[in-house]
Amino acid sequence: MAAAAKAQATGAPPAKGGPSLVIQLGLLVGLTAIAGGMGWVSGGFLTGGKSETGAHASSGDHGKAKDEGHETDPHASDTIVTLPAITTNIASPPDIWVRMEVSLVFAEPPQPPDLPATLSQDLISYIRTVKMHEIEGASGFRHLKENLEERAAIRSDGQVKQVLIRTLLFE
Repeated sequence: MAAAAKAQATGAPPAKGGPSLVIQLGLLVGLTAIAGGMGWVSGGFLTGGKSETGAHASSGDHGKAKDEGHETDPHASDTIVTLPAITTNIASPPDIWVRMEVSLVFAEPPQPPDLPATLSQDLISYIRTVKMHEIEGASGFRHLKENLEERAAIRSDGQVKQVLIRTLLFE
């Protein structure tokens, strides 16, 4: 009481008593544990509940023996056709040249044998209509890939499942 009266008489504010160091450390440890738990839960959510070691843990296969070497690959019947390199200029600016190497993923071998050549010519026609500002950056590349996939699927009557851009160079 004497210290408070002395501080009041001198005009200095009274000393504030904050939480002790033990309480602060306890709160830090508690909040760290909560953040770690939230990270673990969100990580499990993002990976679909599957871990690297136990991929079948969430699927209910706890007591079943896994048949090693006899797993079926859902993409085993896919046919990948590599097209010849596409080299052409784009619409704007016309002095920019593009060299693109593309592979097409078919669900089964293409029915007409000349379908890959037809699709290659169609992709060249499409690239010639593209403007540089449309394909800049990651989102521009994603839109280009989506447009190529949509165009290939339409031209092949749905036989093309995916377009793989192996190389894309601008000069």
